[in-house]
Amino acid sequence: MMKQYSVLLFTLIYVFMVPSILARSVRNETNNEETDDKIAQLGITSTRRKLQQCAAENLIDKCWRCKPDWAQNRQELAKCALGFAKGTTGGQGGEIYIVTDPSDDDAANPKTGTLRFGVIQNKPLWITFEKDMIISLKHELVINKDKTIDGRGVKVEIANGAGFILPNITNVIIHGIHMHDIKATEGGLIKAVEDKPAGPRHKTDGDGITIHGSSKIWIDHCSLSKGVDGLIDVTLGSTDITVSNCKFTQHQKVMLFGSDDKYLQDKNMQATVAFNMFTDGCDQRMPRCRLGLFQVVNNNYDQWGFYALGGSAAPTILSHGNRFFAPNDPIKKNVVRKSDAPEAELMTWNWRSQKDSLENGAIFVPSGSDPMLTPEQQGLMIQAEPGESVPKLTSNAGALSCVPGQPC
Repeated sequence: MMKQYSVLLFTLIYVFMVPSILARSVRNETNNEETDDKIAQLGITSTRRKLQQCAAENLIDKCWRCKPDWAQNRQELAKCALGFAKGTTGGQGGEIYIVTDPSDDDAANPKTGTLRFGVIQNKPLWITFEKDMIISLKHELVINKDKTIDGRGVKVEIANGAGFILPNITNVIIHGIHMHDIKATEGGLIKAVEDKPAGPRHKTDGDGITIHGSSKIWIDHCSLSKGVDGLIDVTLGSTDITVSNCKFTQHQKVMLFGSDDKYLQDKNMQATVAFNMFTDGCDQRMPRCRLGLFQVVNNNYDQWGFYALGGSAAPTILSHGNRFFAPNDPIKKNVVRKSDAPEAELMTWNWRSQKDSLENGAIFVPSGSDPMLTPEQQGLMIQAEPGESVPKLTSNAGALSCVPGQPC
């Protein structure tokens, strides 16, 4: 009899208790989902969702930002360059060099552990930083070929001193750097290559990043502002350049492509400007171009002072899927400014607009015709999304705050 009662009691417990337990489990899961939804509405990401979701919005970011192991596999970034700098590998395959010392006391004999010591080496190096640091360069930083400067995971500021120069080299990636308040600095003896003595260099103009006669250069996710001259200058026959995912603020002459109207080597210049944010006091040259071929694609222009896109000497500018939000001033609605030629000639220049979003009265008057691109050039064009998508595509422009072990 006792055995029968035990069986009956177990059956009753199973019938009445299990459904209750299951219902409680379902309610808990529902409550968790509702809590996550409420948290998301407040702009906060729960740990569970943070590990599952990724903020990458454009083609370059989707190549690497969703991978939580990016810090263990930093050199995978080298697979992600698009536009005319596609194929740039920087220091891929080389050693990791860690900057431990933010000083720049002796440009002629740089110390081990400094950024200057790393960039002059004659071998591929992937340069990272031990901790947050502010580096005030006493003289311009001369960068040698086959280097990546990778600021992910810390905050690296190049500030209150000289900027970078890339002279007659190839294959460099600059990623995740804050650069601001760059000054004109005196010339002097500067070591540019590890196995050669220091040589004299002239006074600088106060440019942030200067690229002279160089190729395969990719600048990505940098924040640049407040220099004396240009933030980025690409001149003297440089080509195969991509500037992407950068944030430009508080500057007059932002970006220059081309040395001089008569420097005909710049006819071979090819550059891509993609997924960048221009805002908060950018006046002009976003970019200013001469002679070459330029794709300006899916950038966000949040007002300007003088103009957004400019040029002389008949460059080809392909404006694809940009957002141009004009200033409120009625005389500053024109996106483009062409110069140094008669009006009839200006209208023959190939300045084309496709999928651009013209907002707040912005005006883009196209000219010329669609150029005949080579198969190689066509293959290096970034497929543009409509200009209306640009706020999302550029929502993470500038240097990122990446945490190792999590998607960036």
